Amino acid sequence: MPAESLRWDTLEALKNSSKGKLTYNTAWLEKGEGILESVNATPSLSAWVLRQLSSRSPQKATPCDAPPSPVFVTGLSAEPCTPARVPSPPAEPRGAGEREEVQGDAVENTPKDPDPSISLLSARATQVEGCIRVCEKNHRDKAQELLRQRLELQEEVVGAMASRESEQLKRFEELMELKRRQEYQSVRDMLERSSQEALGRQEKLKEEHRHRMKIQNLKLREAELQRLREAELERQRQVEGRDRLRRLNSVQEEVLQLNQLIDPNSVQASLDLTGYSVRGNQLCGHVSEVVRSTAEGEFPSAEDMARAEGALQEMRAMIGGMRQDIEAALEKKRRDLAEEEERRKQLELQRQQELKPQTAAPPAEQKGKQRKAGLQTSAEESTLKWYKELQELSRQCASSFEELNSSKDTQTRKLRMELQKAASIPVSQISSISGSKLREIFDKIDILLSCKSVQSAGRPVSASQHPQGLDFVSYKLAEKFVKQGEEEVASHHEAAFPIAVVASGIWERHPKVGDLILAHLHKKCPYSVPCYPPMKEGTSIEEYQRILGYRVDDIGVEAQDSFLKRMSGMIRLYAAIIQLRWPYGNKPASDHHGLNHGWRWLAQMLNMEPLADITATLLFDFLEVCGNALMKQYQGQFWKLILMIKEEYFPRYFLL
Repeated sequence: MPAESLRWDTLEALKNSSKGKLTYNTAWLEKGEGILESVNATPSLSAWVLRQLSSRSPQKATPCDAPPSPVFVTGLSAEPCTPARVPSPPAEPRGAGEREEVQGDAVENTPKDPDPSISLLSARATQVEGCIRVCEKNHRDKAQELLRQRLELQEEVVGAMASRESEQLKRFEELMELKRRQEYQSVRDMLERSSQEALGRQEKLKEEHRHRMKIQNLKLREAELQRLREAELERQRQVEGRDRLRRLNSVQEEVLQLNQLIDPNSVQASLDLTGYSVRGNQLCGHVSEVVRSTAEGEFPSAEDMARAEGALQEMRAMIGGMRQDIEAALEKKRRDLAEEEERRKQLELQRQQELKPQTAAPPAEQKGKQRKAGLQTSAEESTLKWYKELQELSRQCASSFEELNSSKDTQTRKLRMELQKAASIPVSQISSISGSKLREIFDKIDILLSCKSVQSAGRPVSASQHPQGLDFVSYKLAEKFVKQGEEEVASHHEAAFPIAVVASGIWERHPKVGDLILAHLHKKCPYSVPCYPPMKEGTSIEEYQRILGYRVDDIGVEAQDSFLKRMSGMIRLYAAIIQLRWPYGNKPASDHHGLNHGWRWLAQMLNMEPLADITATLLFDFLEVCGNALMKQYQGQFWKLILMIKEEYFPRYFLL
């Protein structure tokens, strides 16, 4: 049957078309209904089918209950083309709503090449189209049903998984909560256990602390009792020590006073008292050694007091024997004088004038013999006179600027301080490494003493700003030079020469300053005269020690080592001054306080009785500094003096 074959050809063409190859895709769920839009499009036949249909003559329609409906068949494109009307057998329309669609012009004018779009109005085509649409609807419904089922299944799976995960999350949270409670409980239990253990340890420590406190209190009580006992013993020792110290001072004072009674040069005594004088000096030296040990902060022991009292008893006995010898000598002298008077009366009157000088001669000769027999205990009268003149000059200079020194005016006090700084600072800058700065320091001091302006602390100052300024500067300058010898030279012996050369230059330019330097030096170191000041009646031990050069304060007398160190520094400075001259000076050497004064000092020092410690120290320091200069100046005489020291003076000194 041609119609039947045409239907199957149509179905085969539709099957092979893209519309007939509809397959289920799992992506429809995500893409939605849009994926089925191509299903709803108008089906189209291929160009070959259309040519087959157009080449055939129209056939009778098969009986069909449904009326023919127009079908639009397109070619390769999806757009509809102008349909060609195909004659069909007469038949009644099956429905009033069904109409044929006629589109475009008739195709009668092009029978050889018909239009690819044909309108099929046969019942068979309508049936095919209905079947296709039913098939498409079934496929769509089936796909939608499968999609709905898959969605429901997916939702069930997702719900099941969500509920399962929710249950697992709850179980996990419950597990974590359980672990947290367990950890919290374990931490709490551990804290309770640790707190209980800490309380136990605390109670144990408290008990140990109470026990130790009891022991400590017992030890403190014992220590306090021991301290009180020691304090009481120390107080008793201090009381006994101060009592012994007072007795030792009394013994020393009495020994010194008794020693003053021994005067080998006394005119009243016609016998030689040199032995008594030497022994008295030895006893004074023994007592001084005891006092020296106590001056270092210690109290004299019982053995020291026994030695001192033994020396005092020996001194008393020696003084008693000396007085007996003196009385016997005086008695003999009185008898000799009485006999001489009787003989003198028997002589003639003409020989009385001749006998007067002869009778006056023996005392002088006797005095000379006494001096030759023993060493002196004091300086010569000319030396003492020179010493007193220098001290009087220093006192007058100090009193001349009393108004400047005691003024309460602010400007005057400020000027005094600036003048004192201008005088003392340059001297303090002199040291063993000064070198070329000595000329600069000398010029500053020389300008200041010349009443010219100098810079002090960045401000100009001059001695002419006050009528008493020059005396004040001269006095303070001399005092500072001696203080440098007392401190700087005592610690650094090599510093004596730079200080001495500047002092010598100032001495040449300004002789008054040189005299003040000697006055201060003699006052602080009386051995530089040389002079052993005697102890006068009514003079206390402390005051007499100050006269000898010791430093005495509230603590007591300075140690012997410190005293010897200061005396050594000052005698070294003096020995350096007498041998050095300022190299830029223009005055003759005769005006210089030179080596002749050093020879005089050495000779007078050897003519006096040696004292323990101080004599040996001063001789050593003096000869070490200027011994070479004296040797070059006096040559043979100097070696004779050294030989005399070795053979005669040393043995006498060792007897101390």
